[in-house]
Amino acid sequence: MRLLISLLWLACMGAAALADACPHHPDAIGTGRSITVDPGVLPRIGTMQYKDTLPLADHEVVITFDDGPLPPFTTHVLATLRENCAKATFFLVGAMARAYPWVVRRIYNDGHTIGTHSENHPFALNRRSMAFVEREVEAGIASVTAAVGDPRAVAPFFRVPGLARSDPIETFLAARSLAVWSADEVADDWFHGIAPDQIVRRALDRLEKHDHRGVLLLHDIHPATALALPKLLAALRERGYRIVQVVAPGERPASVPDLTPPVAADAGVPRIMTAVATPQTRQATRMLRRGAHARFTQDRRTEDAADAEGRRTAKTSHAVSAAERTP
Repeated sequence: MRLLISLLWLACMGAAALADACPHHPDAIGTGRSITVDPGVLPRIGTMQYKDTLPLADHEVVITFDDGPLPPFTTHVLATLRENCAKATFFLVGAMARAYPWVVRRIYNDGHTIGTHSENHPFALNRRSMAFVEREVEAGIASVTAAVGDPRAVAPFFRVPGLARSDPIETFLAARSLAVWSADEVADDWFHGIAPDQIVRRALDRLEKHDHRGVLLLHDIHPATALALPKLLAALRERGYRIVQVVAPGERPASVPDLTPPVAADAGVPRIMTAVATPQTRQATRMLRRGAHARFTQDRRTEDAADAEGRRTAKTSHAVSAAERTP
């Protein structure tokens, strides 16, 4: 009964629709509606690990991204979302947010929801001491908050790195009033060598098998994901899906002050990344640059800075999501 009441409450909170058209792109999928999720009402989300998930209607999908931000890939994901008037939830790693605060602010100012994903994305968090867990959670929230510049801009949503949950971790997060997000479906976009078309196909096939709805987990730090996203959004629209945005209760700032992207700064690679160059990464980065130049000239300053970062990033591939590990 309590679950039924909770889901009805969430459905009512999400009844208000967002803009029903995308003015500059009438064929875009847009965002159908938003729902407000209170961690005290729905503390655990995602049927991959929990019995409860979001109260989505038929052909509704919530898109989430983990592990960022990392330009130029996150910035191209943002450009695609903006072009399609689609809103998503980004679970940011603290160390990445500290490295790229201008991208964090762009995420928020583009209207997306920001959650957190620990400070350093440690593996097997469920095998660490609770003191370590608490430090990772708190430091991640602090870093993301500092990057975005306003604590009200950070939703009380947390996704455990690698989905390595445990009862003690969830007890701590509940005491911290954080909703724990798992997912309903993944698209295996962290797999080494996966192609954009494979990501699209797996996402669609799994949503179709999951009663045509669900929370989809992706990663904005991968070139293949950035290349797949335009095709995925177009395919979702063709199949009659609608995007749902999830927000937290309470007041949020309408925007936060923008930060100027660094022009040619090379402050080093965040320590959660490792130097691994691949021809696929270099080629994907070149494709993303060409697409951005052709389609988003109004963002020239931002994209030029992302491109400068991309020349360095193309020589490295982060180990946030190692080859074919758990998401």
